[in-house]
Amino acid sequence: MKCSNHNSRFVRSLLAAALFVSAAWGQTMSKGIMSPPASVRPPYLQNVGIEQHLDAQVPPDLPFTDDAGRAVRLGDYFGKKPLILNLVYYKCTMLCGEALAGLTGAMKMIKFDVGDQFEVVTVSFNPKEMTQDAAAKKADYLKRYGRPGAAAGWHFLTGSADSINALTKAVGFQYQYDEARNQYAHATAIMVLTPQGHISRYFYGVDFPPKDLRMGLVEASQEKIGNAVDQVLLYCYHYDPATGKYGAVVTNMLKLGGGVTVVFIAVLLFILVRLDRSAPRRRWHDAKPRQAGLS
Repeated sequence: MKCSNHNSRFVRSLLAAALFVSAAWGQTMSKGIMSPPASVRPPYLQNVGIEQHLDAQVPPDLPFTDDAGRAVRLGDYFGKKPLILNLVYYKCTMLCGEALAGLTGAMKMIKFDVGDQFEVVTVSFNPKEMTQDAAAKKADYLKRYGRPGAAAGWHFLTGSADSINALTKAVGFQYQYDEARNQYAHATAIMVLTPQGHISRYFYGVDFPPKDLRMGLVEASQEKIGNAVDQVLLYCYHYDPATGKYGAVVTNMLKLGGGVTVVFIAVLLFILVRLDRSAPRRRWHDAKPRQAGLS
């Protein structure tokens, strides 16, 4: 009997220990001790992101090399038209290609032409990439874009580590080399610059709404491109730096709608008054032949 009781207590102790270990394991996993919580970035993403520097001046004297092997400075592209600046590296097998494809698709959806109303400057942030890498990437995306004259307005650049670091710091583009993966960890965004090289807008991701891109270019150009419809849209939609998108401003839309209603009513009243004034004369002209016949 004693042996049986002893065995029973031993089994109960084992079960209790097993339950305790199971509960402790569950709590450990739930607290993220075995794996980092979602809010904690992995080490190779600690210094990755986009920090907005709206209205900051992009340094015009930074030296780079263009896709034809010529020595250029960023300021060579300033002074005439708004610009789109995007930072990629040409041998990237992941996000960079998606970002370039998204930009190309958005540019094809707007009527503004690269090289005519605006220009694009694409810069590699990998200092090991060379002119031939830039030239090959340019040929690929010019073919995808498919509009004449774009070759003179879309510039693919490479540069030294010093120039790249100065540019990325100026625009708030933060990236990190992951040696284990032999890749760069980076975010994706395009920046719209004024003709003078000031940062006007940031658009995030790899898919850029054509409406936002067009309005961003119109604003950056100080309204030197675009039409009356663009001005109405810019009145009703404002850029939100937090989202990197344009959103409707309800009060402005109501004001515009009220103004259109007032104009419509005024025009309608004017037409009604004119019709009312002309009615007696028409009746007089209609009655005159009848009076002549009676006489």
